[in-house]
Amino acid sequence: MSTYVLMKILESAPDRYDRGIRWLTLGRLERAYDRLASHIQEGQRVLDLGCGTGALTLRAAERGARVKGIDVNAQMLEKAEQRARGAGFTATIEFSEMGVAELGNEPSESYDVVMSGLCFSELTEDELTYTLDEVKRILKPGGLLLVADEANPESLPKRMLARLIRCPLAVITYLLTQTTTRAIDQLPERLQEKGFSILSIRRSRLEDFIEIVSRKPRGIQDE
Repeated sequence: MSTYVLMKILESAPDRYDRGIRWLTLGRLERAYDRLASHIQEGQRVLDLGCGTGALTLRAAERGARVKGIDVNAQMLEKAEQRARGAGFTATIEFSEMGVAELGNEPSESYDVVMSGLCFSELTEDELTYTLDEVKRILKPGGLLLVADEANPESLPKRMLARLIRCPLAVITYLLTQTTTRAIDQLPERLQEKGFSILSIRRSRLEDFIEIVSRKPRGIQDE
């Protein structure tokens, strides 16, 4: 079932978002976020793109990182801030209402880790290209890019099945939120084209969901 489509439906109700996602994805997204967060180390500076209600943000803070979570949805950020206060992480988490178009304001080589949980699939092709360029710029040499998102399966039968499942959900999403959905093609290859080294890839059984751990090589020269 399309995680992104379900996520967009639930975004209109932030108070029910986390519970709904947990139930609708049978805990798959929670486990994916746990695996990604396991790569974060104490004292690191982390940026969470499209942080939503702070699921990944809080996981990074729990591991001792200093985290900035950004999102364009003010209601989701309000819920994230409530969760951070409740967990006692107000000193190590900063939330900001901004989108990826504003990443140009972030200093170069200022983050050890950039995370993206179901954010890239919200972007247009041009926005994704820009975001990957900016992420490479703001990451320190050797820094990690951690991604969990929807992807188009590589095999034709699985791709057809994924689209069959996705289509009615996409219609419902548009009717409720007036937004569209877009699974990503060849994300590992796109990251490699941008100069990232792929450390690990994990795909769902239907190959419609992907987790990637990638690294900006040390010594890379950013333009």
